[in-house]
Amino acid sequence: MHTAGATRIPDTATAPDAPAERIEARPFWFLRHGETDWNAAGLSQGRTDIALNARGLAQAREAAAVLAGQAGGAQRVTAIVASPLVRARVTAETAAAALALPVAFDPDLQEVCFGEQEGQPMGDWYDGWIAGDYTPAGAEPFAVLRARIVPAINRAVARPGPVLVVAHGALFRAVRSAMGLAVNVRTPNGLPMWCEPGDDSWTLTAVS
Repeated sequence: MHTAGATRIPDTATAPDAPAERIEARPFWFLRHGETDWNAAGLSQGRTDIALNARGLAQAREAAAVLAGQAGGAQRVTAIVASPLVRARVTAETAAAALALPVAFDPDLQEVCFGEQEGQPMGDWYDGWIAGDYTPAGAEPFAVLRARIVPAINRAVARPGPVLVVAHGALFRAVRSAMGLAVNVRTPNGLPMWCEPGDDSWTLTAVS
């Protein structure tokens, strides 16, 4: 893919061994919701339903303009599927207005529940959570998140595409796992990412 403003997202860690279930080999767009006050403060959100802040709304508008700029090309968005949490819903609806498309909502695209860690400063426990060595009290284990999200992504990309999936950052770690990529890599807020399967691996390209 050769797109102005495109940036290849590097794999900055070694991908762990992954279960057999994989994301279907169909290209799609992924968009993490815009920023919230909890994002700005470095707090874990999880399933807590936090609205976009002013910067997040601006990021949603910028992402919508980028995606609308794909019209007429092979990466033109033809359908939108989103998490129903308000930060993702508003981000998706902003894109939908620019693209003149409806939004379908899938509850399985909601962010992971982080239990007692929600509202707390983000710590260094993500690696242990991903590995299955540590799960916060009341939280969703990473393996359960992955088992939930793979069918949800596959339902989305089964639509005539390319499809835009609007969801969450920790959730995308599970997507990366299912793609066989390095897992514990942060996904920026409000930055459209073109996800393209290859013969042996996926390529993720941020487009601005």
